[in-house]
Amino acid sequence: MLCVRLSCTLLLAATCLLSGADASMEKAVSCHMGGVQRLSCENGVISVVAALYGRADREICSEGRPQQQLNNTECSQQGTVDVLRRRCDGKKVCELSVTDVESPDPCVDTYKYLETSYTCLPASHLVTCEHSFAHLHCDEGQAILVYGAHYGRHDQTTCSYRILASEVQNVYCSRPTSKVAESCDGKSSCTIRASNSVFGDPCVGTYKYLEVAYICQYLT
Repeated sequence: MLCVRLSCTLLLAATCLLSGADASMEKAVSCHMGGVQRLSCENGVISVVAALYGRADREICSEGRPQQQLNNTECSQQGTVDVLRRRCDGKKVCELSVTDVESPDPCVDTYKYLETSYTCLPASHLVTCEHSFAHLHCDEGQAILVYGAHYGRHDQTTCSYRILASEVQNVYCSRPTSKVAESCDGKSSCTIRASNSVFGDPCVGTYKYLEVAYICQYLT
């Protein structure tokens, strides 16, 4: 039976794709104090497997640090993996600052880092500029399963042709949305408009776009 509820979308996508593909694990580490973490997939889209903000050993991000800042190796911020998944799952490239996960401080006086493990899942990746229509399509006998969707902006180049420079400056307004999955999961084809009327406006004055990752599953 095809599952079309958003709550099981990510689990199904990860289970089906990882079981049938040789998906290698990637790892990104960013030290505290202004660090920026960048996840990227040359082929496919990001699927965050695990994430730690804190300290689990004495070696990572230890250069130049006094020993007392490295001794606590049982320090971790709750909910870090959920933040990474909301921000990055379904994207080809994802950047975020360590400051996005550092509060509240899980271990005062310990020098911390952000470590993320992820895979690149083979999914269709679709980008649709604001006011245009996104067309999701599967072959006969298959149904759409949306892996991830984000509406907003997270770089200055995507959908920037003939757009004012001031309208592409805010690259921190992209947010996940369940509306594409709610509209398209289980269908063989689906059309949805990339607009504020559908997704709300995450950043007034910014020209936005819709980014969708999906797979086609055979109907059973």
